[in-house]
Amino acid sequence: MAINFNFSRRNLLYMASVIFPVRALGLAAPSFLSALPPGGKEPMTVSDHFPSQPPELVREMVIVAHFDLKRVKELVEARPSLASAAWDWGFGDWETPLGAASHMGNRPIAEYLISRGAVTSLFSAAMFGQLEVVKALIAAQPGIQRIRGPHGISLLGHARMGGQAAHPVFEYLQSLGDADAAAPVALPEADATALAGSYTFGSGATEQVEVTIANPRMYVAGKMYTYPPQLAWTRKGTMERPLFHLGEHAFYPGGAPSVRIRFSDDAGAKVMTVNDADTTLTARKMAPAK
Repeated sequence: MAINFNFSRRNLLYMASVIFPVRALGLAAPSFLSALPPGGKEPMTVSDHFPSQPPELVREMVIVAHFDLKRVKELVEARPSLASAAWDWGFGDWETPLGAASHMGNRPIAEYLISRGAVTSLFSAAMFGQLEVVKALIAAQPGIQRIRGPHGISLLGHARMGGQAAHPVFEYLQSLGDADAAAPVALPEADATALAGSYTFGSGATEQVEVTIANPRMYVAGKMYTYPPQLAWTRKGTMERPLFHLGEHAFYPGGAPSVRIRFSDDAGAKVMTVNDADTTLTARKMAPAK
């Protein structure tokens, strides 16, 4: 009996995906193993992240949700699920588009995102000035006023960014006495200057951290932070993270109060140690270029 091996390109794609999951074997997928759009047109490349949302779009979505309503609408119209996306800026400092709009006091963006399915939160309620909502949530779960939002911005800071409409919420939170972040330990200017610099922990292009004097204008615009940071921490190729001093040259990065970044001296050189859960990173300060 003759067997018909008349495979179409589509059948071959199906058989290959069932019998030989090439990525599971550690091999590169042949060029024909790509998705075929309806109508048998040219194949399109499927991202390795699929079905997760493309990381570059998630990152852009969270960034523009701080300030650009037009671009927010373009992204959400194309991919509605981006209204509820989340991005980790570093050390587990997760932020959603609504979280971004809320701590910026950007009501039009926040209202649009909620209309497209973004889940409201205690922080968005504070920014909107929804006093009864805030009171009810705190009554239902005493102590939640102490929870920090993205980047470690306090609930009081969100109410402050809500402006006049949120002033009753601001006054109520102030009356609680613990809805704002604690003031960091003062860091002498000479110490901040001594700690600033480039630190390396390997020879790779991104295995370097810049510790810089924080630009106050970046952190006090609209008073998101009652107490702005004095230093900032940036791994090469990533976004800047504010550092808050706990004393004795120990810090935590904004949005990650359980992480510790410590500075010490070793044989006349500054050493930085980062402890983040089960990860410990040690880097040495580079000598200034001559």
